Amino acid sequence: MDLNLQNKNALVCGSSQGMGKAIAIQLAKMGANVTLFARNLETLNEVKSQLANNGSQEHHAICADFSNPVAVSRALDEQLKVVPAYQILVNNTGGPAPGPASTAESGAFLAAFNQHLINNHQIAQKLIPGMKNAGYGRIINVISTSVKQPLPNLGVSNTVRGAVASWAKTMANELGQFNITVNNVLPGATNTVRLEAIIKNKASKMGVSIGEMEAEEKSIIPMRRFGEAEEFANAVAFLASPSASYITGVSLPVDGGRTSCL
Repeated sequence: MDLNLQNKNALVCGSSQGMGKAIAIQLAKMGANVTLFARNLETLNEVKSQLANNGSQEHHAICADFSNPVAVSRALDEQLKVVPAYQILVNNTGGPAPGPASTAESGAFLAAFNQHLINNHQIAQKLIPGMKNAGYGRIINVISTSVKQPLPNLGVSNTVRGAVASWAKTMANELGQFNITVNNVLPGATNTVRLEAIIKNKASKMGVSIGEMEAEEKSIIPMRRFGEAEEFANAVAFLASPSASYITGVSLPVDGGRTSCL
């Protein structure tokens, strides 16, 4: 199985921590030149120092706040002067704040669409020409299992994640002829800072301890544990590889079996 990403350039968004960081580390291990993209340059440089390098790899770090699509676009334009083409794009950014959809302000939806759908789209548009020229492209969106089964108290997130999933399927249909695949990877409960915050918030609202809340969350997962960021990164890395050349337009849950529908 060909998992070699030597001479491939990968842009990994939200790569300063959590799943994005784990994905960047795995892609570098497979030989890719990795560009980290998030809002904290100091943290990104720390991550960059941890990336594998076989002596011929070149890694980069660029900085912008994903709540500002204009800043994201400008930062990427500057980076394309340094690395003119990318073959791998991992769209990933932090999720919207929890809460029911029925009480969410309209501005929360607009902000989430900008942070997720609009950024994903404009970044992809800038990189697709290089993918076409290379005859190789992988666009991978880190979204949520909510695209298969909406999650309680994540109304804004459920809405925007569904929009991203539909966008990705449409893009997959349009770009397949150019050997560009577009897929979504759906994390379940994964040991990250975001999961810690969600559990802490739930525990506080329900008046139980964090340990009790963790136990309850694990009880609904068939594997009875939370996932690790590295396990999620492995799935993304496979979809980025040459061996995933005929997989496109899918939404792959990596959730220990938590999603109860097919």
